[in-house]
Amino acid sequence: MAEEILVPFIVFGSFAISFLGWLYFKHKGRVETQQTIRLALEKGNEMTPELIRQLGTPEPGRDRDLRSALIWYALALGLVLIGFALQEAEALRGLLAGAALPFSIGSAYMIMYAYGAKKAS
Repeated sequence: MAEEILVPFIVFGSFAISFLGWLYFKHKGRVETQQTIRLALEKGNEMTPELIRQLGTPEPGRDRDLRSALIWYALALGLVLIGFALQEAEALRGLLAGAALPFSIGSAYMIMYAYGAKKAS
């Protein structure tokens, strides 16, 4: 009985802790950026809008969509391989259906990568 309650709490608790950690470090980075800008202004350095933009948020790389597509494709492939490893028709069908969503998302990222590469050149 205790295991039935404890396992979901641990699973969802780990998701919550990961999300809160991500929020904390994102906030910490923004605070450090503000302190850097404030220190530079107090010392009399001129801050151009381009410099502030570079300090604030880095521009995403060209291959970000490609990396995201590969991650989603790997997730879909992993689900398919698990389905084949179980050697049950129902499990295979269910996991193939579950793999369709990450495969579709990966395909969308691949299309955005191809469109962005074409647009950049």
